[in-house]
Amino acid sequence: MQLGESDGADIVVSTDLHGQRLNYRRVLELTDWANHPDRHLVMQEVCHGGPHYPHGGCMSHLLLEDIAALKAQRPNHFHFLLSNHELAELMDFPITKSNRMLNLHFRNGQREMYGDACEDVRLAMTGFLRSCPLALQLDNGVFICHSAPASVDEMGFDATIFDRRLHSGDLDTGGPAFRLVWGRDFRQENADAFCELVGADILVHGHEPCPEGVYAPNNRQVILDSCGDHARIAILPLAGQLTLNDVLDCVRPLYEASDVNENSSGNEAG
Repeated sequence: MQLGESDGADIVVSTDLHGQRLNYRRVLELTDWANHPDRHLVMQEVCHGGPHYPHGGCMSHLLLEDIAALKAQRPNHFHFLLSNHELAELMDFPITKSNRMLNLHFRNGQREMYGDACEDVRLAMTGFLRSCPLALQLDNGVFICHSAPASVDEMGFDATIFDRRLHSGDLDTGGPAFRLVWGRDFRQENADAFCELVGADILVHGHEPCPEGVYAPNNRQVILDSCGDHARIAILPLAGQLTLNDVLDCVRPLYEASDVNENSSGNEAG
């Protein structure tokens, strides 16, 4: 999907919320559609993390449902990108963190909420996830996706996935969509190769936990983290070419220093 100056003034970029509904509400406050009706919002990765039900099930499915509802309400100005944790739910790919099987906790949470209707809810959930785009390309040279595939400079990459309907092989382990959302190769050479492949100057990602909320591992990539104590978003103009420093100048804290984010302890980023 592509956006330019004719589509609106700017776009809010939020990443890796991982079940943090308080942060989600704060992102919506800062998006401020009441005063900026043509503003776009792009989010990614909300599954796995945050609060749990009394019997241990993960409640992050509620945030995914919030996301689906928001897409129905604002189909043209809200964009949700497929990320590795959502792909794991879509493809039943196991993710383990801190000795916990995140997929199992997520499914247990859905079962605690929906009981016998759980499988119907999961079927609707997978249908929504299959409809999500992999990336958002801005005319100002910025390419927004969950991560960059590893070893593009050495192995190449099938960039046709951004322009065609995906099939199961794209999503399976080793497929191009899988490589895209799981990649953690921050070498300059890899970033340069991926930028050249997708026709971008700057890449904006999530996926990598950032203690300070933002990280620029090279002169092509900006990584945001909207989940932790130092959660960050970016508000990028849609007009004009942007440099790395321009993008970094557009990054702002989700909360001011005086704010207390009591919901940040459930960070399951990455």
